[in-house]
Amino acid sequence: MKKNIEIIFENEHFVAVNKPAGMLSIPDRTQSEVSLKDILIEKYGSIFTVHRLDKETSGIILFAKDEATHKFLSKAFEERSVEKYYQGLVYGVPSQPSGTIEGPIMEHPVQKGVMIVHAKGKPSVTDYEMQESYGKYSLVKFRIHTGRTHQIRVHAKNIGNPIACDPLYGDGKPVLLSSIKKKYKLSKHDDEERPILSRVALHSYQLKFTDAAGNAFDLLAELPKDIRALIQQFKKNL
Repeated sequence: MKKNIEIIFENEHFVAVNKPAGMLSIPDRTQSEVSLKDILIEKYGSIFTVHRLDKETSGIILFAKDEATHKFLSKAFEERSVEKYYQGLVYGVPSQPSGTIEGPIMEHPVQKGVMIVHAKGKPSVTDYEMQESYGKYSLVKFRIHTGRTHQIRVHAKNIGNPIACDPLYGDGKPVLLSSIKKKYKLSKHDDEERPILSRVALHSYQLKFTDAAGNAFDLLAELPKDIRALIQQFKKNL
């Protein structure tokens, strides 16, 4: 089960990890694949889930090392005293450069696992701010005040700018260099073009919180290589 994971910060009470995209935060019901929690249990002996990230989402995630810290941090997340910031690449350019999306979220009545904005849903609040625009795509900073399933992905779709490569709330299509570069040519060794990015372009990059002893933490995880490489291509071909 040896997998290299990047630890952003740890002390005797908790550990903050930079979760890679494509890895489960915690085991699924069928134990179908190794999760981040499994790796941490192997490393620390026991570990407690505080919150989670979608499988495709990369970035900062916290796990507690003892029951008291687990209780304290879980309560902090529930009471919304933890500041949670994400960066995402969205399709298009938001009509307003910044704003707050307040759309109640519930599960789709027929499509299991798909969430929708609906009057009967749970109150959900997301702030957003456009950081850079690259024509077809924009880099947007999000802050979520509530922690609903797929919240940013649902809200981004709701304002008409779904997260790039999102199969549930966008078109799910990978980003190809040929769609960005005007004079793109396939290399002689390749039969078909490989995508620059094919996973949901969302990253948990900052958590701000205070621990039980009153110490303030401001933890950061820079954008992963795949999203940075894509942004570099956007800038080259603007």
